[in-house]
Amino acid sequence: MPDVHLITDPDDERLGDYRALTDLELRTKWEPPNGLFIAEGELVLRRALRAGYRPRSYLIDAKRVAQLDDLGDDAPVYAATPEVLERATGFHVHRGVLASFHRTPLRDAAEVIAGARRVAILEDVNNHTNIGAVFRGAAALGIDAVLLSPTCADPLYRRAVRVSMGEVFAVPYARLEPWPDGLTRVREAGFTVLALTPAPEAVPLQRLTPGQRARTALLLGAEGPGLSRHALAASDVPVKIPMRRDVDSLNVAAAAAVAFWELGRDDGSD
Repeated sequence: MPDVHLITDPDDERLGDYRALTDLELRTKWEPPNGLFIAEGELVLRRALRAGYRPRSYLIDAKRVAQLDDLGDDAPVYAATPEVLERATGFHVHRGVLASFHRTPLRDAAEVIAGARRVAILEDVNNHTNIGAVFRGAAALGIDAVLLSPTCADPLYRRAVRVSMGEVFAVPYARLEPWPDGLTRVREAGFTVLALTPAPEAVPLQRLTPGQRARTALLLGAEGPGLSRHALAASDVPVKIPMRRDVDSLNVAAAAAVAFWELGRDDGSD
């Protein structure tokens, strides 16, 4: 591990990347334009490193420094008491480990879906918890890539990264623009665009034909409003998860996980 710098002043300018981490508006205006994101927790930090993201610095509870002595790079390591960490970041860092990483250039949608078999497309999903949960499900259940409409939340925002348990680093993603006209490019790439909706006339997922299941792009909307009429019109097949007990819908992350599993259930045990 590089030299450890003990920080005793929460206003130390070296902690600029970690300032006011609970202020969503401030962080969303600061992080992407400045090319950084924050990882919270040792597991997430190590997954970011494994995915090839380059660290800017680490901020660690002084009592936990030894557990990260194998980091082995030149990024500075700052250590502080829990009290200093809380005053600097604005919350109790109960995992005791934070890191600031450099972002990589956002990939093009065509590049991300090239060679993919199953893709998830999110429209207006602007809740970071849902974004993180969808990415975790995508990684676990065989989704090869995720495309985001321009208004979707940032997958590299701290809460999204934390909820995904770092799986946002495992699934390639891109913004799909213009929206929803960009869906035409997905169709032209050979995908059947499936719009997940509770509409009565939608096709139950398990009744899709083999041709419709061969190469799929599952389109998911935000909590409440669901998919826009323009997105629905740009899709190939409206699909639904059959519901019981008069339940009309599921949380988007839960619905995504069910649909991901159904679309991949013929893959076998791998």
